[in-house]
Amino acid sequence: MKKVLIINGPNLNLLGKRQPEIYGIQSFDEILDDLKDYASNNNLSISYFQSNSEGEIINKIHDCVGKVDYIVINPGALTHYSYSLRDAISSIDIPVIEVHISNIYTREQWRQKSVISPVAKGTITGFGVSVYKIALFFISESLKN
Repeated sequence: MKKVLIINGPNLNLLGKRQPEIYGIQSFDEILDDLKDYASNNNLSISYFQSNSEGEIINKIHDCVGKVDYIVINPGALTHYSYSLRDAISSIDIPVIEVHISNIYTREQWRQKSVISPVAKGTITGFGVSVYKIALFFISESLKN
């Protein structure tokens, strides 16, 4: 069974409350319940970490080495400027999938650049909270090949 860590960055603890017209009405706990069901049916084990602190996220990524097979990360606003997060991801030998609930390329200009994408295995954006399940689908399918 492959181990997947889902990391959510700043303000994603407010899912279901913050701008529901953009981010939806489900809390991440509700989303996580669905993801755990999907994972268990697809030979994946998932864990979850959220922080509003850049340093805590970087420490968590460093701590994953040798413990996690994949990381799915929604960096939130760190996407657009956190070179230290980018360096942390590029420093590990774990595939990282970047996800965004909204389509960052249709939003404010400053949101349209990701410093994370160049060091991620791939990016999934704009499909609502389904981006997490799409990432898990990719991981489970890649295990079959």
